[in-house]
Order: sequence, then structure tokens, then C-alpha cells
Amino acid sequence: MRIDQFDYYLPPELIAQTPARERTDSRLLAVDRCSGRCCIHGFPEILRYFRPGDCLVMNNTRVIPARLLGYRAEGGGRVEALLCEEFSPGRWRALLKPGRRMKAGCQVRFGNPAIATMTVGKRLPDAFFEVEFDRTDVLHLLDQCGQIPLPPYIRRPAERVDAERYQTVYGDRPGAVAAPTAGLHFTEETIARIVERGVSVGHLTLHVGPGTFKPVRAEHVEEHQMHEEQYVLSAATADTVNQTRESGGRVFAVGTTTVRVLETCADEQGRVKPGKGGTRLFLHPPRKPRAVDGLLTNFHLPRSTLLMLVATFVSTEKLLAAYQLAIRERLRFYSYGDCMLLFPGGESELDPMRKES
Repeated sequence: MRIDQFDYYLPPELIAQTPARERTDSRLLAVDRCSGRCCIHGFPEILRYFRPGDCLVMNNTRVIPARLLGYRAEGGGRVEALLCEEFSPGRWRALLKPGRRMKAGCQVRFGNPAIATMTVGKRLPDAFFEVEFDRTDVLHLLDQCGQIPLPPYIRRPAERVDAERYQTVYGDRPGAVAAPTAGLHFTEETIARIVERGVSVGHLTLHVGPGTFKPVRAEHVEEHQMHEEQYVLSAATADTVNQTRESGGRVFAVGTTTVRVLETCADEQGRVKPGKGGTRLFLHPPRKPRAVDGLLTNFHLPRSTLLMLVATFVSTEKLLAAYQLAIRERLRFYSYGDCMLLFPGGESELDPMRKES
């Protein structure tokens, strides 16, 4: 498939720059995977799409304040570091600006007066550097002087509100540099109401890296190489998913990151095996999901790997038609925007959109 098959035009003013007043104030575009029929609701109406015996799987990663602003020990030039992955205590993989001026051995200091020094090491693939701090409690350093790394399409500095709203209410595993944004719409009350409906809730972890924003440069989809992200799928969540499928329930994933983990761990029959490691799985048509029946996701950038993943749940034609509806109805796009639910529909008395037809 060609990359331009996943292109569309988005009016810039529809890119959400701030979160909604309340998490549940967002709107939900529900899309029937079979027919492509669409209906727009307030987010709390998501409950109508769940049945007793279903399960909902969420990514419990937590965004760290990974952006550090410092200055070179020699010359005092400004340096920005985005810490992406910890190799060992004090040693990280990082993106640096200005990267072209960074040489092995350069030292960067943070704080005024300085409370930490970072030494630049070797260059790594994809414009990364290996860096080492003179202290091992780097997460504590980030809590002291780091900033939440907002996506590049949010054209403002991080503010105090982002420390809360660019996190899910259930995220408790620090390590991500970007939020699993489909989960930003949930409150603890909404999750409790879903459980009361007879739906099981499971958690897994995938630490979202900066590669989630990496543009696709290849002309054909199959030529693109995915970034690696670290994941953990517990035995308890794997059992929940497998028992749901065996009993005839449906598995809903909150976010593309959750889909990547479940599909990484799934066999041909859709049964998942617990484990941990790194995944480079690239999900795109014509592949269909094996372990996941429904997907809640935000709206994604044109030509992005995330948009291609969503197109494994519904045809590209139906997906782009749904996006055009979202644009006409002035839904908000990207991380702080509204969301889409792709659910396993079809004509039946249990079809939650039957009354809307």
C-alpha cells in the first residue's frame, strides 16, 4: 500500500491545544467496524457499547517530565535534553538539541545553581545519544526540574495543568515520554460504571517513546521500520483477555499502544501469552487484529503509523470517511482532542446503534 492512501487534510484550528474542561467533556465518534456507520455522542455514552462479559484493557504507563533544559559547562550554550529510556541507573538514551554540536565528552549542567551534570556519550541510531548523569536518581531530578514533553503539534510550553491532564487517572508505571492519549478521557467514576456493567478491566504497560511521532518517509507502507517500545503483559491480564474470548465476550483496547502489546503477544487464534520485552510490531492493512475486537483511540496524524494501525479495524475507505465526518462536525484532533470507538457491530438486537439508524 502507498503512504498517500492514508492522507487527509485537517484544518489547523481543529488541532486541540488544551484539554477539555473536564475529561469526560470530550466527544466520541462511534464507528461500526462492519458497516462503517457513525454516530457522535458525549464520551460518557461509551457505556452503551459494552456488554456484560466483555473486557477493557488499558495501558498504565505514566509520562515522566522527561524534558530538561540546561547549559553547556563550557561556553554556557543552551541545551535541551529529552530522556527516552534508562539503560542503567544514571545512563539514558536521549535526544539532544542542538544535536549537531554535541560531541562525546561534552558536559551539560541542570539547575541554577547546578544540581546535576550530564556527560554526552556516543551517538546512537536515529539521532539519539547515550548520556550519563553524575547521580543515579534521575527520576527524582526530573521531578525537580523536568517538564512534561508535550507533542510537537501543541504550540505552547508545558503548563501546570499538563502535569495532571497529560496523564491517565490510572497510570502508575513511570517511563513514557508521550501519553497513551485514548485513556485521557476516563475518570475513576467512568471506569467504576464500566465495571458495574459486568466488564472486566485489565492493565498492561507500554512505555510510549518519541518514535510515536516519527514521520513515515517511505513511499510504501511495508518499507517503514517501526521504533522499539518496551512492554509488560502480566499473567493476570493475559488470563482476563483469554477467558473473555473463550466465554464469548469481546476484548476492547484503550489506545493503539494497548493493541500493539496484545497483538505482539497473540498467536494465530488470538490467545495472548504474558511476557515483557521490546516490540517493533507494525500493524497495517491488510492485517486484521487477532486478539482485539474493539478499539478506543484518538484521531491521528495523516500518513502516520497510528492511522495505519486503526485501518486494521475497518477499511481505509470507511476510516477516512469517518475522519471527514469528524472534520465536518468540528471534533477536536490529536492528543488533547476527542476520540473514536471502533466497535464490532452488525445488525442485531444488541447493536448499540440500532436505535440511531
